[in-house]
Amino acid sequence: MNDFENWLESILRDTGVFGEGIPYLRLLILLMVLVLVAYISFVITKRVVIRALYSFFKRTSLKWDDVLVDQKAFNNLAHVVPAIIVKIFAPVIFRDFEQLLPLVLKITDSYLIIAGMMVFVSFLKAVEYMLSQSAIFADKPLASYFQLFRIVMYIATAILVLSVLMGRSPVYFLSAFGAMTAILLLIFKDTILGLVASVQISSNDMVRVGDWVEMPKFNADGDVIAINLNTVKIKNWDKTITTVPTYYFITDSFKNWRGMQESGGRRIKRALYINVRSIKFVDPETRERFKRYYLINNYITERQQEIEQYNATHDIDTSELINGRRMTNIGVFRRYALAYLQNHRRIRQDMTLLVRQLPLEDRGLPIEIYCFTATIAWAEYEEIQADIFDHLLAAASYFGLEIFQQPSGNDIVMAVEKLGEEQLLKKIDR
Repeated sequence: MNDFENWLESILRDTGVFGEGIPYLRLLILLMVLVLVAYISFVITKRVVIRALYSFFKRTSLKWDDVLVDQKAFNNLAHVVPAIIVKIFAPVIFRDFEQLLPLVLKITDSYLIIAGMMVFVSFLKAVEYMLSQSAIFADKPLASYFQLFRIVMYIATAILVLSVLMGRSPVYFLSAFGAMTAILLLIFKDTILGLVASVQISSNDMVRVGDWVEMPKFNADGDVIAINLNTVKIKNWDKTITTVPTYYFITDSFKNWRGMQESGGRRIKRALYINVRSIKFVDPETRERFKRYYLINNYITERQQEIEQYNATHDIDTSELINGRRMTNIGVFRRYALAYLQNHRRIRQDMTLLVRQLPLEDRGLPIEIYCFTATIAWAEYEEIQADIFDHLLAAASYFGLEIFQQPSGNDIVMAVEKLGEEQLLKKIDR
């Protein structure tokens, strides 16, 4: 290097440069050469060395090194090489400008620290990706922990850079940060709350990636696609994305449908409203017709034998339908609906299954169907539910029952027309 400088100085003198101008011109030329060398070393490292390294990793049978290639973990190493070159040659280049040398070295050291941090963060991202692909960590909020670790790395890098630039010990800045605790708590409030919430969510297994959650407060209803340090991303069924602060999963209530997904069955809980005017006792003629219904023919026979035995034992006059025990069309219909569900191949028989009567309402008598489908797929679930109620709505009339519905304008018009016809017939009879 000294030979090169002497040769450069001789050339400058030969060109007519003398006196105080030589050191400055030499410095400018050497800086240009240094920048050119540093840039060439950066390009060679990135496009030749690192690419060769990636090609070697791709040819190996190991999987983890392929992840390093896919995540481009070694790209930032190209920044380290030119910084090292500058650090090596800076003392020689600035030998005549010793007052600038400490500043150049500090800037170079700071650049090396930042480049080293970038390399380490790249490796962290590769590790995060590898762990997220593992079945063990698939439902864990890894992103939250790695985000926190990266924040710590950024803070530590900032402290080291400041300590290098200002020539102070890192302990000095840490003690200064201690006095700024209140300000830091205010600035990083959401981060701290998110960290605490992430730990609680993970330890209590409250939410996992892939869970179907429902939070009406935020109009969120869909699958969790990401759990980060500060936010939880939910992909709603309308394909929109709702972002909810992580700590709200601790402070607010929400519904997690994971239990339904793991059980393999989804609940049907819906009622038919029966017009109470259509509810009546079953007479012998109607009972014989009910016996022709395949799902309840055995029930009708056994139930009637039980009723007749009871009425005979208690010497009850059965000439009137209201006396003694009798079957009702609503009771037989409930039994039919239950038998229909018990024979339905898409209804889980090992889970709660019942047809129950709810308290009377102004819309009629609710007959609620409560059961679980053998699938949790939304489209299949809706299809099964619709098929069941299609059948039961059509079957109600076979038991002499009317399904209640609010009268429409056409119903009122027909009633008025019928009333007018009746009045006209009365006048004709007169």
